[in-house]
Amino acid sequence: MIRSVPRSRWFDAIYLLYLVAFFVYLALPLIVTGVFAFNDAPFPSLPWKGFTLDWYLADGTGGRTGLFHDDGLLSALWVSVQIAFWVTLVSVSLGCVNAVLFERLNFRGKELLYLLMLLPLVIPGVILGVSILVFYSGMANDASRLWGIELDLFRPGMTLVVMGQVAFIATLSTLVIAARLRKFDRQLEEAALNLGATPLMAWFTVTLPWLMPSIFGAGAMAFLMSFENFNTTVMLTGSDTPLTVALFNRLREGSTPVLNAVALFLMVGSALLAMVAMRRSDRG
Repeated sequence: MIRSVPRSRWFDAIYLLYLVAFFVYLALPLIVTGVFAFNDAPFPSLPWKGFTLDWYLADGTGGRTGLFHDDGLLSALWVSVQIAFWVTLVSVSLGCVNAVLFERLNFRGKELLYLLMLLPLVIPGVILGVSILVFYSGMANDASRLWGIELDLFRPGMTLVVMGQVAFIATLSTLVIAARLRKFDRQLEEAALNLGATPLMAWFTVTLPWLMPSIFGAGAMAFLMSFENFNTTVMLTGSDTPLTVALFNRLREGSTPVLNAVALFLMVGSALLAMVAMRRSDRG
């Protein structure tokens, strides 16, 4: 919208109505989910039966087990945290290396390699998961049949989930870090080199501090994307079930207020992490 162009009151009113409707459309399902997490009823639906914290704190007495006493959900939550940690660590590390590769170096086939890096972003998550599963499971089966070597690392499980998620999250981390590196003034590195610093020392004392806001932002994005990913994860998971897959399995048996409690817990956690990342980026 161009501020200098005159606007009528009708236009302002319609535009304001549109904004309100848009944000209500986004927030209303989340608000309803959060409200039903405290409804004292066995099913997440109206009418309102009163306020309760049982869906978080109940220890199993009275036929209710809250989130913090549900061993299955807590175990799945811990699995998701571990997966997200390793995905974040690997994706951000690859993002830093790729950012330097594409922003600092010139070589033959650079454009083609860049397009190949972007390819996982346009492939549906289910297709990506199936492709990774078929490739690595086939490799493990061939190694077992031909040489008697058991490559359990490449069978469905936590390691394969990490590898599948890194396939597309590393690309996003690369784009975030490369955008920051593109704005870096190379003369700062040259000044450090003129003052006696080695290229490695200049990287860690000059360039890396400049990149830290984008690295932290890419890390927060990678963690959240890994934690909530379902399409790719469901195809690669093994006996260690992440939270998104565990919630899907619970939903097939019917929705319960405990799932609303989990959803609210994740919404609050994601919002806090996003706020910390934004605050860190603003300081950077």
